[in-house]
Amino acid sequence: MAFQISDNNTGPKMKKEIINTTNAPKPIGPYSQAVMAGDMLFVSGQIAINPETNAMVTDNIESETKQVMANIHGILAASGMDFVNIVKTTIFVKDLNNFAKINEVYGSYFTADFPARETVEVSRLPKDVHVEISVIAKK
Repeated sequence: MAFQISDNNTGPKMKKEIINTTNAPKPIGPYSQAVMAGDMLFVSGQIAINPETNAMVTDNIESETKQVMANIHGILAASGMDFVNIVKTTIFVKDLNNFAKINEVYGSYFTADFPARETVEVSRLPKDVHVEISVIAKK
């Protein structure tokens, strides 16, 4: 779905496209998997829901992080992009003691020109998962 947005109809209009794919979990609230605005893609925070089974993947922090990254990949691919297009990530973790394991999995998806990133410990995440990652990508 695409539509135009502008500032009080006084400025230039920018195309805004809602991205939805079956290769990532359906949103569990009033948000989109991602929004393309111009050449920028804003991907909502992804958690470890397997889109094929709708089941949570929480065996361990590594498998949980791999599922999160697979969901991000599905959205990027639906937008004609890949991990090289990511310019910014935000990682939310329930326990920073898991950071080294999360970082090892996360880092395996990038080879050079790493995106900017922040990592924040939070007290709780949707569905009581241990990690959630959102990204911004540019075509």
